[in-house]
Amino acid sequence: MTTTQAFSSIDKASGDTLSPISVPDRLLLGPGPSNSHPNVLKALALQPVGHLDPFYIQLMAEVQDLLRTAWQTKNRLTLPMSGTGSAAMEATIANIVEPEDTVLVGIKGYFGHRLADMASRYKANVKTIEKRWGEAFSLNELEIALKEIKPSVLALVHAETSTGVCQPMDGIGDLCRKYNCLLILDTVTSLGGVPLLIDEWKIDLAYSCSQKGLSCPPGLGPFTMNERAEEKLNNRQGKVPNWYLDVSLLNKYWGSDRVYHHTAPVNMNFGMREALRLLLEEGLEASWNRHRSNAEALWQGLENLGLKLHVDARFRLPTLTTVQIPEGVDGKAFSSHLLNNHGIEIGGGLGSLGGKVWRIGLMGYNSKMENVNKILEIFKTELSKFQS
Repeated sequence: MTTTQAFSSIDKASGDTLSPISVPDRLLLGPGPSNSHPNVLKALALQPVGHLDPFYIQLMAEVQDLLRTAWQTKNRLTLPMSGTGSAAMEATIANIVEPEDTVLVGIKGYFGHRLADMASRYKANVKTIEKRWGEAFSLNELEIALKEIKPSVLALVHAETSTGVCQPMDGIGDLCRKYNCLLILDTVTSLGGVPLLIDEWKIDLAYSCSQKGLSCPPGLGPFTMNERAEEKLNNRQGKVPNWYLDVSLLNKYWGSDRVYHHTAPVNMNFGMREALRLLLEEGLEASWNRHRSNAEALWQGLENLGLKLHVDARFRLPTLTTVQIPEGVDGKAFSSHLLNNHGIEIGGGLGSLGGKVWRIGLMGYNSKMENVNKILEIFKTELSKFQS
């Protein structure tokens, strides 16, 4: 049998050729992605242009300006990395961390561990401080660690997707200036849905993703770095060890020179531009208030059903809620039931919270009262079927 015949037999194993793709209806109320805004999907479906076309060059500048506004920053080096949020996460580490740099990572969930793992792969001297998964760091705890460890970089997760905790940021940037270290902030589950003030909070580097609060499909990782971070990048002893994520190279493409670096995902940036336009059309504060209002309605509704929320109200993340799975309930069976019978996705726990919580996302386009009411009604009518 020839190779061509072998593949033909695979195609016809069901008795026919493959049909065009048909995606089932899903309401994505898990930890991400969220459902994309219809206007974003229309933008994604436009015919592509060349990645050095004058039209696209102009669109790149617009995306950068829109990102700066969404992040509340004037950082020159602000751009969407061609890759998911984890690529943007790695870009912050790859560009700033040199071998033997001391990097302090505040771990209060799954993604703090990922930051520590990445930093170790770039041969950093990684130190960690940890909180219980469901708590946030106090300013005093961070200052004690900075004073003792004296890191060159502090990395924190603003919105911890695994726990539903939003880390208070007041004063942390000032501490990092006091102890002469750079501050990296993970804003993957906060950009667009939670107050986020990069310049005011003195964040040196931040990253996010396209598929949560921005309601765009996964594929781009917004990234920003300020002049303090640029200075460390420019004074490196050697090249950035990751060619694809090297901002000193990307700057020539996303900067004024527009020198070819890689073939950019043109249509993803069409979608990003539309997603950011919609966010700013609504208004940042209006979006933040919408997410907060809908989250509070969800929290109250879950508690009215007798369910316990995992995070104290002071630190709850409006875009992602963790609710404890009642004793005797098979959490995975319940979430599978919601998906298979109602087309609704919610998430399970990660790491130490595996099997202990559900994660319910109200992000971007999906943060609306009709979805709050829908998920609460499902819990009210269906959960009792899974209680022993």
